[in-house]
Amino acid sequence: MSDEARVTGESARGWRFEAIGTQWTIDTGKPLTETERAAVLRLIDDFDREWSRFRGDSTVRALASGGSRPLPTDAEAMFAVYADLGAATDGAVNPLVGVSLEALGYDTSYSLRPGDPISAPRDWRRVLSTGAGALTVSQPALIDVGAIGKGRLVDLVLEYLEDAWPGSLTVDAGGDIRCSGVRERIGLEHPYDPTRIIGVVDLADAALCASATNRRAWGDGLHHVLDARTGMPVRAVAATWAVAPMAMMADAAATALFFDGGAQLARRWGVEWVRMTTAGRVEWSPGFGTERCRAELFT
Repeated sequence: MSDEARVTGESARGWRFEAIGTQWTIDTGKPLTETERAAVLRLIDDFDREWSRFRGDSTVRALASGGSRPLPTDAEAMFAVYADLGAATDGAVNPLVGVSLEALGYDTSYSLRPGDPISAPRDWRRVLSTGAGALTVSQPALIDVGAIGKGRLVDLVLEYLEDAWPGSLTVDAGGDIRCSGVRERIGLEHPYDPTRIIGVVDLADAALCASATNRRAWGDGLHHVLDARTGMPVRAVAATWAVAPMAMMADAAATALFFDGGAQLARRWGVEWVRMTTAGRVEWSPGFGTERCRAELFT
């Protein structure tokens, strides 16, 4: 059902659909109306129209050559998280990594034909600005918010549904999951064997996000988790999982955990986590598997 985490048991039901290139499941305990479903799809499409580098009509594409566009409502919150991510990882996580991904073949046409690696602009905050109600890019650059964007969108969808339909809710967007008013049992998918899980998390009124190098992978060892400083895929970590109150923070922490400094950032944010190295070693935060984060690892 999802990429690196999956809901198990009777709660794995609900409205299923494809959007932004991934499988969604939304479980509200009772069917949503057509009006509510249409509103959710509109919300997802509006976000995608602003932030997708795969759409020719997106804000991101319009700014690829530089210039200004009206400030997306999410921009300041998202770039504040990126500032934290960049500081914690010494620049390894950077919202201008789109040019690096496209250089390796993960482009608008999904050519998957890699060229020479390109590093992202090191000081992205000099290139990107959010003042005067506009998002401005001062030079040719390509924004990619993949490190946090899906988590942010999960939050937006769940918060809309909480207002429209209070009750038990679970939103799962390809393994980025947030639930409210319900407890879910989530399996942590083994990055090298999708038929196995390495543990489970009991999730209640919280979010679990995951990332793995076996997803969106192509060519000779190429995948979507890049070090923006070099434009090359990471090699030491195979998969990460992070639990936080908000999906955007869990998504951001799951990305940071591929790099030095990620565990320290997660601790500062109060995020519990697990990661598996490419050598098969499993590491986890001190609070993982305690009362603070009910979970079990099969190690």
